[in-house]
Amino acid sequence: MSKKILTVDDDPDIIVFVKTVLEENGYEPLIARNGESGLIMARAEKPSLILLDVLMPKQSGIRMYRELKSDPELKDIPVIILSGIAKRTFLRSQEALTEFGDEPVPDPSAYIEKPVDPGELAETIARFVK
Repeated sequence: MSKKILTVDDDPDIIVFVKTVLEENGYEPLIARNGESGLIMARAEKPSLILLDVLMPKQSGIRMYRELKSDPELKDIPVIILSGIAKRTFLRSQEALTEFGDEPVPDPSAYIEKPVDPGELAETIARFVK
């Protein structure tokens, strides 16, 4: 049975690209177009890994990531941030939320800035999916 990988991104081109990479590497892609539906799907499907964009409507990847890592049932799912936002900007946003009273959360398993090479994406996913 193939491993389920949840991609949370609002860009249709990225969704097609990632879905193709996942299918070509034997994974079952799950798709959510914002953080709100991504959390619902993560809770229902318990994917082996989550690919998460940062800037999305309804609920940002920043907030979704924090909720994932604060949820006892989801916190151990590896998360790869796949975003056009620089890694240091994402990490600063997490630090800022912590300063405003939120609990600190661990760094993501990996951080890949868009555009991404399909081989790099496949290799990074393989490192975290057992």
